[in-house]
Amino acid sequence: MTDLSHPASLPAAEQFIELCQRVEAEFQSRCGYVPSVVAAAPGRVNLIGEHVDYNHGFVLPMAIERYVIIAAAPSSNPSQEHATFYSSDMQESIDVPISASSGPTCSGWGRYFEGVIAGFVSGGCNVPPFDAVIGSSVPRGGGLSSSAALEVATATMLEGITGQQLEPLEKAMLCQRAEHKFAGMPCGIMDQFSSVFGMPNELMLLDCISQEIQAVPFRDENVSVLITNSNVKHELAGGAYAERRRQCESALAELGLLSWRDVTLADLDSARSRLTNDELACGRHVVTEIGRTLDAAKAFANGQWALVGELMYSSHESLQKDFRVSCAELDTLVRIAREIGSEDGVYGSRMTGGGFGGCSVTLVRSGLAKAVRERILMQYENETGVQGSSFTSRPAIGAHLVKRNAHDN
Repeated sequence: MTDLSHPASLPAAEQFIELCQRVEAEFQSRCGYVPSVVAAAPGRVNLIGEHVDYNHGFVLPMAIERYVIIAAAPSSNPSQEHATFYSSDMQESIDVPISASSGPTCSGWGRYFEGVIAGFVSGGCNVPPFDAVIGSSVPRGGGLSSSAALEVATATMLEGITGQQLEPLEKAMLCQRAEHKFAGMPCGIMDQFSSVFGMPNELMLLDCISQEIQAVPFRDENVSVLITNSNVKHELAGGAYAERRRQCESALAELGLLSWRDVTLADLDSARSRLTNDELACGRHVVTEIGRTLDAAKAFANGQWALVGELMYSSHESLQKDFRVSCAELDTLVRIAREIGSEDGVYGSRMTGGGFGGCSVTLVRSGLAKAVRERILMQYENETGVQGSSFTSRPAIGAHLVKRNAHDN
């Protein structure tokens, strides 16, 4: 993966072109001919709306200017019954069966490809044997949906090779099923939706019940998003995540309501004697975070950056104290950003993703982003002894074909 602690000085568009060219050249070097298809799909960051996707809430993600790129072409050996994927980042190759299997036969990262291919084949698509090379600038393990980007890039590449175009919603759902059934991760819909539907200068207000997307304009290029990876991940994340889900479910059942959208703070207060302290705290986060997300969407659309910042800080405090999914390193990143303040370029900051490590997301003035980034990383390392990494992004375009030869399918 790209070393984000020392980001390239190239603008995002040039970095993207350079990555595409590198992956194409790797394909040609390994296979001896040029790829017929080059596909791209971005990672994502969630600006606000954390741990409410499985609680009937709203999320506000954007696609980021970091991509998975796949170069591919039908195999020169049409009798083979598999696809061969080579990761230029991991320098590993894997053969993936082309079948409509209902579960994984591959291990590791091959399961993502296998799940997407199986989705195409089970849908009646004739997928030929092919060779593919993958490169990525989406950091792994930071909560920026590198796995969803890999799935969506694979689906987009298959569209190019087979000539079968999926509806965007169908593609997102196919990739989500691949992650559920083959990678064993019961993720929500936000990650794949973000990678498929991302648009420049727009955030996505995603309704996690109806799956409807409302575009939220984010056109002011003087404001950017700084994503900072704490480069830590605490082991308790999985168990604590499951426990929070159980606490949310049990609290809602005790309230006797069908959706957290029907719950008010007054409802929680009146049920205080029937709820455990943990259930009460989790419920308070969910109710207030749903409201914050809707308020933030309006504030983004109106360019009210100070208000967005206040909502981000409030979200982090709720995740830290009520939902209890932050950690010392994330709290340090957010505190440093807050100390820098709006006069020196920071509007707001919060943890993003599942928690217990991963990334913070910070809204910054574009012209001061470099200085903010350097100050956060230096102070973070001084205080924690951990070297963080970061980059800035504007909302990016979602999955698309960079190249498809006219004579293919």
